[in-house]
Amino acid sequence: MLLRRMLVMLGVVLAVVLLLAGYKAFSIYQQIQAFSAPRPAISVSAAVAEAQPWQERLPAIGTLTAFQGVDLTVEVAGTVRDVLFRSGEKVTLNQPLIQMDGAVEQATLEAAEADLTLARVEFERGRSLVSRQMISKSDFDRLAAQLQKNTGTVSQLKALLGKKRILAPFAGTIGIRQVDVGDYLASGTVIATLQDLSTLYVDFHLPEQAVPKLAVGQKVQVSVAAYPGEFFTGEIGALNPKVDEATRNVQVRAMLPNPDDKLLPGMFASLEVLLPDAPPRVVVPETSITYTLYGNSVYVIEPKTGEDGQVEKDDKGEPQLQVQRRYVETGPRRGGKVVVLKGLTAGEQVVTAGQLKLDNGAHVAIVADQALQLESDKQAGNSR
Repeated sequence: MLLRRMLVMLGVVLAVVLLLAGYKAFSIYQQIQAFSAPRPAISVSAAVAEAQPWQERLPAIGTLTAFQGVDLTVEVAGTVRDVLFRSGEKVTLNQPLIQMDGAVEQATLEAAEADLTLARVEFERGRSLVSRQMISKSDFDRLAAQLQKNTGTVSQLKALLGKKRILAPFAGTIGIRQVDVGDYLASGTVIATLQDLSTLYVDFHLPEQAVPKLAVGQKVQVSVAAYPGEFFTGEIGALNPKVDEATRNVQVRAMLPNPDDKLLPGMFASLEVLLPDAPPRVVVPETSITYTLYGNSVYVIEPKTGEDGQVEKDDKGEPQLQVQRRYVETGPRRGGKVVVLKGLTAGEQVVTAGQLKLDNGAHVAIVADQALQLESDKQAGNSR
């Protein structure tokens, strides 16, 4: 009886051990199958490297200045009698702006004109007398000198009286007035600023290495913070004939039409000088470049080939794709695009999104870039 029980227990234990061993073997088999099975393709976005005309540009920063601009001041002291302009309005050439009190100068002028009239009468009388030798030549010379002196005094007083009336030296937009009726103005007091905004200057500096590339008449593209995304086109009007010895930069001045008066003097400007001759360059999206300390690289998508040199295909009959990491030399960047100087040819397909999951030889599948799709949908919506 005891022997029978022991045999039953051994049989149960053996069955349990066999069951556990079978389960473990099945788990190991599943793991082996998982490791030996081909890895699923990694989803990436891709773009084709294109050969495009790439216009070289010289970036710079500068400041806008008016074609003509001046702070209007008074030359002679006096009291403001009348203000003949409104702040911010457009004025024409020689338009009266300020009339100062000139009553004292006017009275002095009238007295000087009376003296001039008397001197002219005495001069004419003296000329008649000297011709008949009734007065000496020296007396006649004194009469002529007195006439000339009185004439100069009248001219001087007229000029002084004219300075009591301030005129616009050129057509433009006048600023906020700084004086009021009744103010006493000392010589040199600023009345307002006057700016000709029809054309603006953009003064900027470029390194001396750029001098051979610059010429009068070259186009420049200007942008300001006040109008983001908007560009204004002008052209180089002058090059300074001297390089600054301290900075080794040359000053350049560009002329910028401003028909709508959108731009104002003093604005900070970012600009690019457009150079002629735009040769084709290999261009890829900037997101396709991986920047590291060891160099810049891209992942090039290629069909996977077997040992027989034939392109391998998946279960759908489509060619299997893999990536190869390739180091490249990059050039200028602009508008989300970057020029590839070396390491890539036009027509090759590069990965634009998903590089962090990749390594040499990784199996990939190309999917649409969601960011690009959203951008295209947005542009389509705006066009509608």
